[in-house]
Amino acid sequence: MRTISWRAQLWFIVLGYAAVVTVAAALLSARYLQEIAYPAEASGGMWAGGDLLLGIFIVCLFMIPTVFLVRVMAKFEGVYMGYSRFLLGLSLSAPVCLSLFYFGRSHLAESVRNLCLYRLFWSPFILAGIGVSRFLARFDRAKRLASYALLIEGLTLGIAIALLIYRVNVGG
Repeated sequence: MRTISWRAQLWFIVLGYAAVVTVAAALLSARYLQEIAYPAEASGGMWAGGDLLLGIFIVCLFMIPTVFLVRVMAKFEGVYMGYSRFLLGLSLSAPVCLSLFYFGRSHLAESVRNLCLYRLFWSPFILAGIGVSRFLARFDRAKRLASYALLIEGLTLGIAIALLIYRVNVGG
């Protein structure tokens, strides 16, 4: 069986990202045109829910070429080690954001709290990406770093959900 060279694979991945960017731009511009046409209705909660679903759909679209990119990167130890270090740093931002969001109510600017909330909201998608990266890892050190990142992200997400349940039940 003949394999495709890694350069050709990278070009296919770039084309995949270009296709996703094109689809995302078309969807977002269509949403913007709807907002201009119906400004009163667009400020409602149902449209906000639709915007959220559109954002989740676009993130899922971006995950498709990313899986193939990670698969190509997994063949090169130096590149994948750098990527694993990036994942570990990204996962370390989750507990920082959770602690800032939870404990920094009166001490942080609203923009920083919103940034932390967005980071925590996208945590399940980041967790899925780290899980795929751990599954595709070939080298022991990269596997270990990806496992640490998976553990940190998963524990932070679990603690965030537990805190949310606690706050809802206590009413604080």
